[in-house]
This record gives sequence, C-alpha cells and structure tokens, in this order.
Amino acid sequence: MASGFETFSDEELIDRIRQGESGITDYIMDKYKNLVRKKAKSMYILGADSDDLIQEGMIGLFKAVRDYDAGRDASFYTFADLCVSRQMYNAVQSSRRKKHTPLNSYVSLYADARENESDGDTTELVNLLISGIQTNPEELFIDKENVEQIEAIISKELSGFEKQVLDLYLTGMSYSQISKVLGRDAKSTDNALQRLKAKLKRAVENN
Repeated sequence: MASGFETFSDEELIDRIRQGESGITDYIMDKYKNLVRKKAKSMYILGADSDDLIQEGMIGLFKAVRDYDAGRDASFYTFADLCVSRQMYNAVQSSRRKKHTPLNSYVSLYADARENESDGDTTELVNLLISGIQTNPEELFIDKENVEQIEAIISKELSGFEKQVLDLYLTGMSYSQISKVLGRDAKSTDNALQRLKAKLKRAVENN
C-alpha cells in the first residue's frame, strides 16, 4: 500500500522528519531494508551471524536517518551505506574480541566468492587477492596445510590496519569504500591493500 512518500527524495523526507513529521522514519527503514540484507550477506563471510548483522545494520540505518546532514554529507543513500557498513563491521570486530579468535574467519579466503550470481560462476577469494600472479588456475591450488601457513602469514606479517582492509576487501568493497568505513584516507587504504596483496602473493609463491 502506497504511503504517499514515494514521490519525495530521501533528502526531502529527512528534512520533513526534522520538522517533526511522523511515519517517515518507518518508511525509510523499510525502503532500505534490502540494502541492509545485501550488506549482511557480504559481511557474513567474516564469520558473523547473519541475523545479528541484519540487526546491527538496521541500527546503522537508524543512525543514518538520525545523523544525516544534507549540507555536510553526500546523498542519503551514500551516507546510509556507510553507516550500515560501519555498524556491521564494528559488530564483527567486537564479536571477535569477545571470542578471542581474530583469525578464525580467514578460511573464507579460500571459500567460493560469487562473481556473477545470475550465471552461477564462482572463483576462490584468494585467487582474487593474488590475481597478479601469472600462472594457471591449477597452480594456485592451496591445500589445507598451506591455508594454515597463509593464516600464519596474515597473523605475523599484516599490520592491524592491513587486516582490517583485508576483511573489508573480502566483502567486495573497493578501497575507497573501505577507507570511508575505517575512517582513513583513500591513499593510505589503497597502499595498505597493495602491501597486503604483495605479502599474500609472496606467501603463495613460497609455499
């Protein structure tokens, strides 16, 4: 059933919320629930519970509605996307600290990542990370023992910032999106991404 809000832009609706109009927040929350579900699906690879991620994402969406400033921020969609991603990732990090198992998700490096869900094509995430290696796919096969070795490399060689960048890169984010979620500039994030790729590439080539 139409709410009457469909003809207004998000920015106009936020302005009306500021003026005290009721019912609009629920409309926006419903409008963007699929964005939250999509983000939860991508973040699930980091080892978090899907339902918990959706709940955290809705919290992030509510914060976006509450805090959006048209004079300061980009479009509401862009701001909401950032708030949802940041809320989910903070929840993932908090969960890891409680469990004291910060590296248990890195097996996902070797899980299948959907490149084209409509066609069903898949590729290993680790192959995406080390795509600069000019070898045949068969030569990139990594057995369980080597997975453990790569995890050790991640633990020992990657800085805390590089591990965070790796986390978010595995969810499909670009370096510019990652920089916004982590609150870092795009250049330092891109540099960290290139460094961690090089480290993982060396690890694969040496094993």
